[in-house]
Amino acid sequence: MISSTDFRTGLTIEYNGGVWQIVDFQHVKPGKGAAFVRTKMKNVETGAVVEDTFNPNAKMPAAHLDTARMAYLYESDGMYTFMDNETYEQTELSKEQLGDALNYLKENMEVAIQSFKGRVIGITLPNAVELTVTECEPGVKGNTATGATKMATLETGYVVRVPLFINEGEVLRIDTRTGNYIERA
Repeated sequence: MISSTDFRTGLTIEYNGGVWQIVDFQHVKPGKGAAFVRTKMKNVETGAVVEDTFNPNAKMPAAHLDTARMAYLYESDGMYTFMDNETYEQTELSKEQLGDALNYLKENMEVAIQSFKGRVIGITLPNAVELTVTECEPGVKGNTATGATKMATLETGYVVRVPLFINEGEVLRIDTRTGNYIERA
């Protein structure tokens, strides 16, 4: 059990039937009344963010997340297969479980998969991935004074805004946290 006075950023707790990660916290001691802990928490499964206050002597169970390094193998009938790099066990995840990660997922890519009590609750991608441009319009010469951009379709089907000098077949580095173009690879 973890006391609310021991809250730290990144700590995961079981709260209201879900697994929550503390994003921000503040110990508040008003001039009048009892002290309390103000927190901002993110649901690890759904991504919902909630602000809540706790009594300083409130206790919560810690949520121990298991993280396994896995490699993405293939997709079959809407199920995506991953293999544990140490035990060679395979795990299948659905489109719903992967969410936006599908935009960046390539075969043989190594990812971290978190599970709680044997149930997969999340996937963590590398901060940046390298993807090939499969389709984009040619840039118009002389149109660069304003920092213009165009849309490009990547090998995963994800569409991203890129500078005009990018052409089909180029490999780009994409930020998986924001979905933005970073640079040529």
